[in-house]
Amino acid sequence: MPRRLMAELVRAPQLMVGEGWEDYALLDSGEGRKLERFGPYRFIRPEPQAMWTPQDTDWQADGEFIPGADEDGGGRWHLSGDVPEEGWPLSWREAQFSASCTPFRHLGFFPDMAPVWDWMREQLAGKPEAQNMNLFGYTGVGTQALSQCGPVTHVDASKKSVAQARENAELAGMQDRPIRWLTDDAAKFTAREVRRGNRYDGIILDPPKFGRGPKNETWRIEEGLSPLVRDCRALLDADSRFLFLTVYAVRMSSLSLAGLLDEVFAGLPGTVEHGDLAVQEQGSGRLLPTAIFARWSNA
Repeated sequence: MPRRLMAELVRAPQLMVGEGWEDYALLDSGEGRKLERFGPYRFIRPEPQAMWTPQDTDWQADGEFIPGADEDGGGRWHLSGDVPEEGWPLSWREAQFSASCTPFRHLGFFPDMAPVWDWMREQLAGKPEAQNMNLFGYTGVGTQALSQCGPVTHVDASKKSVAQARENAELAGMQDRPIRWLTDDAAKFTAREVRRGNRYDGIILDPPKFGRGPKNETWRIEEGLSPLVRDCRALLDADSRFLFLTVYAVRMSSLSLAGLLDEVFAGLPGTVEHGDLAVQEQGSGRLLPTAIFARWSNA
């Protein structure tokens, strides 16, 4: 009998650290907050994982997000008059995009994903015209990063986010790259792709804890993640290169994500790894954890 293909599970957790770049830096953190620079502007945001003492006691910022009394992410920004309401341009590598103070305390992209974008491109090295998919693609910085490797299918349930992603691609001069921009429910679209018999070389998915699709579909990560990952697996084969899954703000260990991928990817070669995303603080080198991840790679 031929030997069954089996992805190897690496049990020891991995750490993927973002060190900042010209347009972004984690300047300081502590006592449940963080101070960051986005281009020329500095902002203070809540950060429950910053349990230590800040380096500096006097933070100077152009804006601060004050959380609401509930646990559902409410709150509002307090901004100086210098912060443009329409946003301002930033870049990472060749990607360009607009940052702005959103009602959800984010600024239009997730800087801790920078090492992930580099890692994905490394996995696709030597595979020209790779077919990739970005599920829950938000404002498309990851899509821009992947588009240098081949066609990308960008899927997000928010019409506003997809429109912003397209505008960001135009800002970067990438409007002519082979990117499909789809406003769709990620789980339903992926299931349709499986029925169509399509395949991909790489898939990145960054699901929220809770969300709604364009037709008011309800997404809960505890219920939807496992079937979605299984459908993603059906779109990959032994010639594919990666699947990368990130999860934020949930009571879950990266070990549980790794256990799911270990089971689902048992029929493929490669490696299953898991761990934390973190951002390195400027000056002190202190690491601020931001999310958990699991990934399958076959480079």
